[in-house]
Amino acid sequence: MSQATPSDAAPSLDHLPPDARRTFLGHPVGLFILFFTEMWERMSYYGMRALLVLYMTKYLFVDVQRSHATLGYDALHAAIEGVFGHQNVQQLASQVYGIYTGLVYLTPFFGGMLADRVLGQRKSVYVGGVLMMIGHFLMAAESLFFLALFFLILGNGCFKPNISTQVGRLYGAEDHRRDGAFTIFYMGINLGAFFAPFVCGTLGQRVGWHYGFMAAGVGMALGLVVYYFGQRYLAPDTLAVGSDAVAERPLLREEKFGILALVILCALNVVFWAVYEQQGNTMQLWADSRTDWHLFGWNMPSTWYQSFNPFMIFAFAPLLNLFWSWQDKRGAEPTSVVKMALGCLLLGGGYVVMIGAALFVPAETRGSLFWLVGATFTFTIGELYLSPIGLSLVTKVAPKRYVSRLMGMWFLSSFFGNYLSGFVGTYYSVLKGNVFFAMLAGLAAVTGVVMWLFNRPIQRWLHASQAAVTSAAKSTPQS
Repeated sequence: MSQATPSDAAPSLDHLPPDARRTFLGHPVGLFILFFTEMWERMSYYGMRALLVLYMTKYLFVDVQRSHATLGYDALHAAIEGVFGHQNVQQLASQVYGIYTGLVYLTPFFGGMLADRVLGQRKSVYVGGVLMMIGHFLMAAESLFFLALFFLILGNGCFKPNISTQVGRLYGAEDHRRDGAFTIFYMGINLGAFFAPFVCGTLGQRVGWHYGFMAAGVGMALGLVVYYFGQRYLAPDTLAVGSDAVAERPLLREEKFGILALVILCALNVVFWAVYEQQGNTMQLWADSRTDWHLFGWNMPSTWYQSFNPFMIFAFAPLLNLFWSWQDKRGAEPTSVVKMALGCLLLGGGYVVMIGAALFVPAETRGSLFWLVGATFTFTIGELYLSPIGLSLVTKVAPKRYVSRLMGMWFLSSFFGNYLSGFVGTYYSVLKGNVFFAMLAGLAAVTGVVMWLFNRPIQRWLHASQAAVTSAAKSTPQS
């Protein structure tokens, strides 16, 4: 690994301690520590997610005696049916999927506050990782299924916003490498997500559900090991820097407008995630029951579908970065808001492909794998236009003392989106396939158009806020 001494480091790294100024491939070494930590954590999360809906619809919720032996099942089942009426197995599993994945993105809002005010980012990551590891291992016990989900929800709340925040802390406020750094970090997320179905999905479907869940727990443990041995390359916690005067300074008018812009984008982001997250829910059911997985004489596990999206992310993210650099040199790179709008439109385009699949694949038969490949390719490009750009935008615009909380707010939009994905998914078994996918395409397209219309006012607010944040950072004495 090529390393630079502190004196060789770029000026934008002057705010970091000596070890954290070391670079590799033009970026701080800490970026790659966070890359591999997040890779293992996402391997555990997506490994479990690949199995979740199939586990409920094929095993846990199918056997009445087994379901009622699961702690909390009767109360949750009654509560859901009390609101939505009778739910078949697929609808109940979709609701649980939506509640779980939604709460996974609600708790980061509070985890960000906990880190900003009490624990700091590093301790919060450790607490979150340990809680998630416990949750994965509890999944091996059928009776503790909902307790395991509870541990995973709490753990993710501490872990998720604070690992992402630490990426932004490695770069100065005006460092042009920041968007690229978040795209690299995003590739780490998806590298873990790519391997997860091969390990956890195959073990769960072919050996036993519980082996798949336990493999996810091992992945989380490995992530904590990487983080522990690499922490000297990371930026200090925000609790440990700055002055009391800065902490007590009221928000500037420009900063308030920047936060308002982030709130609007987060609200629109809800619909994107409601549509996007069908990949782990109804799209997985399509992959399992309506797709032919025979290839070269071997019937592959349907959970391998969950590897399509992450593989395409780390395959195409570098190419997209080059494309954006090419646009930037010609003064034609879209603004962050326009990129996010394009992401929504592309997501809708992926479901147009699935409308074709629903129309041309006869009922009760299995269609070509390439329907899923085509749809997922379009989803993936849309995701790359929205998700890492949004993460980068939060760390650029947020006032320093609010960065973890606003990162939590970004994930809060995913809470509403993921819960909505569960609700929307209940229509999968009651609507015709082409109608269901047309509904998803329409939701994504409308969101993209609205985001595009908001581009100019939001961009003005973001520029003013970013200038205020940069000015405040330059005037802040370094500890």
